[in-house]
Amino acid sequence: MGEHAYAHVPVLAGRVTALLVPALTGPGPDGGPPVLVDATLGRAGHARALLEACPGLLLIGIDADESAIEAGRALAAEYPGQVTLAHAFYDQIGAIVARAGHRRVQGVLFDLGVSSPQLDDTSRGFSYAQDAPLDMRMDQTASKTAERVVNDYPVSELARVLAEYGEERFARRIAEAVARERAREPVTSTLRLSAIVKDAIPAPARRTGGNPAKRTFQALRIEVNDELGALRRALPAALDLLSPGGRFVALAYHSLEDRLVKRELAARTADPAPPGLPVRADDPLPGTAPRFRLLTRGAERPSEAELAANPRSASARLRAAERIREAA
Repeated sequence: MGEHAYAHVPVLAGRVTALLVPALTGPGPDGGPPVLVDATLGRAGHARALLEACPGLLLIGIDADESAIEAGRALAAEYPGQVTLAHAFYDQIGAIVARAGHRRVQGVLFDLGVSSPQLDDTSRGFSYAQDAPLDMRMDQTASKTAERVVNDYPVSELARVLAEYGEERFARRIAEAVARERAREPVTSTLRLSAIVKDAIPAPARRTGGNPAKRTFQALRIEVNDELGALRRALPAALDLLSPGGRFVALAYHSLEDRLVKRELAARTADPAPPGLPVRADDPLPGTAPRFRLLTRGAERPSEAELAANPRSASARLRAAERIREAA
């Protein structure tokens, strides 16, 4: 998931590769090949670029979408013995790496959100621009769908989802409008839901900010797939897997994801020594030195050239960090 590009072009592929390659060249700490976890394999655009750039690299590709895993099998055939695939959400990263026979890895990549193939496959129900069943499951074997959320959640809970995950200021109005409509007939299609949202939002607000259903669809997708919960669980597990010199890169596409990444990296790169303690930066007290350093200053954004080649990259925010020492 998360390529966010027309023709499946991976977002910021050159920058992602440049950040990760220094950790993926040469042997791993146990003398074997370096290991990269692509926690959101998608159509393997980033994974392919890194396999090409780092001969001998071992890749563990994780994705909740079975169609992404199917595409990953073609990559595995091109790089025999180098690619391990796991159909799962990325919060299982620790167990997946252990099953693959590794204790530590040298690189981790997260490309978050919904992918272009998922958006462009109308049957998946991720897009508000084309009619489709209200599905929105990344893992199509899961039971919770957007239709279930829209039709079964109490008004107060539906409003909470829209406000919290969509940052929708008209969440209550939309939830009440949905409740009125579903009382007449279940809401089962994306275009009907889009129309309900549009009618619920005051006319002046509809004239700015793009499609008025955008925030509602984002919120429902996050709820259906527990995206923020999975990310909260996955980030510390992923960073703990890195060996010294290992690198972490995350691409986020909305502020909620980016905020979680920013907070976790800030906690890992902060100096835990008490303020005012007279210690030298090059000789910290045992257990007080930061374990990671930031590789990016704030969140990096796509260049004009990237935007021209890849319009869906517009909201991308990239953050990266390197592990510089083990925990005490």
